[in-house]
Amino acid sequence: MPAVSADSRGRIEATVFIPTFNGAAYLDRLLTAVETQDFVEKFEILIIDSGSTDDTLGIVSRHPLVRLVTIPQQEFGHGRTRNQAAHLARGTFVAYLSHDAIPLDTHWLEHLLEPMRRTPEPGEPACVAVFGRQVARQNCFPSLAYEIDGVFAASGPLDRTTVVSCAPGAADSLSDADLFYSDVNSATRRDLLLGAIPYRDLDYSEDLAFARDVLNAGLAKAYQPRAAVEHSNDVTLGDYGRRVFDETLGRKRAGHDERTLSWLGMLARLARDISRTSGRIIRDPNYSFGATVRWLLINPAHLVKKWINIRRAQLTGLSDESRIARYSLEHTLKTS
Repeated sequence: MPAVSADSRGRIEATVFIPTFNGAAYLDRLLTAVETQDFVEKFEILIIDSGSTDDTLGIVSRHPLVRLVTIPQQEFGHGRTRNQAAHLARGTFVAYLSHDAIPLDTHWLEHLLEPMRRTPEPGEPACVAVFGRQVARQNCFPSLAYEIDGVFAASGPLDRTTVVSCAPGAADSLSDADLFYSDVNSATRRDLLLGAIPYRDLDYSEDLAFARDVLNAGLAKAYQPRAAVEHSNDVTLGDYGRRVFDETLGRKRAGHDERTLSWLGMLARLARDISRTSGRIIRDPNYSFGATVRWLLINPAHLVKKWINIRRAQLTGLSDESRIARYSLEHTLKTS
């Protein structure tokens, strides 16, 4: 059944929510992929746009089934706006997609909701949150593409759903891989967001904090590899460093232990990553000879930006507003 319009009556199984801000590059492909989902029940598409100045709103207007809400850019918050979407949603489940995450097949929504729709076994905690796999775009720089591959490989095998739970209050006992969660491509129950566990109002890593809150409540989350999207951030070299700064600081806000690296420790990790990534680029059959040479020259700069900004964020206090303003991409976007 295709997506339904805003004036549709009757029960709606899912709301697919997409927060947009200058997302014109991928939005038409994304909306087409969502509208053509092979899903047996009714679902709707909801967009909250926070002040786009490109053709985002024009693209939305060409997809009449989309329900559009606009807010000022300064009112956007990664956690806050996702909670706002839950209040606006009509579905039993709310699926979240970034404005540049494109479902890879017509069964994405069905697969994403499946772990929450099945009946748990006796004694098994209810699964209330699911995240799907991300596949890097072909133009993604190698170290980020390989990092994306590694993160999702650590989350579970490709041939089955991986469910994670723990005793109430025991999330700190889990590994980083078990704690991982990304709302670039995810879904949860609307009643959970409106009740016991809303998103925290964080600038970054609201998804990691949400997953930790779910697990500490004695509930389960799942990784569903069959619900796959094309996604990798298209950022300049300068913005990449600032994004890494925000992500590292966000993990600290979400409660993840961030041990501060020494300069020697940072340089050791940088050298290790350049060596490993360069070797992988040379062996990568997806690169032509010219692309291999190009990435061998360019990719180390991304790794330098990555490790400098990881350490920079580790040295930054969560209340150090002047330092955050200096290095944060999120702050730059909010004040531009």
